[in-house]
Amino acid sequence: MESRDRRPADEIIMFRAPVLRQKTRPVRKVNAQIKRTLEQMLDVMYEANGVGLAGPQVGLDRSVIVVDVGDGPVKLVNPQIMSSEGSFSMVEGCLSLPGINGEVERPAKVSVKALDESGRDVWIDADGYLARALQHEIDHLDGRLFIDRAKTLIIAREDDEV
Repeated sequence: MESRDRRPADEIIMFRAPVLRQKTRPVRKVNAQIKRTLEQMLDVMYEANGVGLAGPQVGLDRSVIVVDVGDGPVKLVNPQIMSSEGSFSMVEGCLSLPGINGEVERPAKVSVKALDESGRDVWIDADGYLARALQHEIDHLDGRLFIDRAKTLIIAREDDEV
């Protein structure tokens, strides 16, 4: 296992880091280390006032995400979008790209297959904000950032409060 897999998930990686543009590797087994990583990622996400965080954003090349859009935490390992439908646009931001927002069109509903923190298969049928957050974080696992999908970008000036 590479050393970057063993580092604690304690800081958010910023925009220019190569790990944000790389496809992650699947987790072979959900073990105590993965459970600990998911908990650490939640702590980092909450500390930063975010609603989602993916492995690459904390320097890990593993397929793990955490999301909380206000209904409690969702911790997923090896998530995959199995189906989607509809479409809607909304302004998105990213903890790894502070000061940048953009209007992104995404499917309105998604079905996601993953493993939970205990290694059990789970399916999540999501719409609205949860669907958007899941898609945003799963994009990170493929090395894709929201700015790659944005129709327009809004960049805060240095003298603006972000």
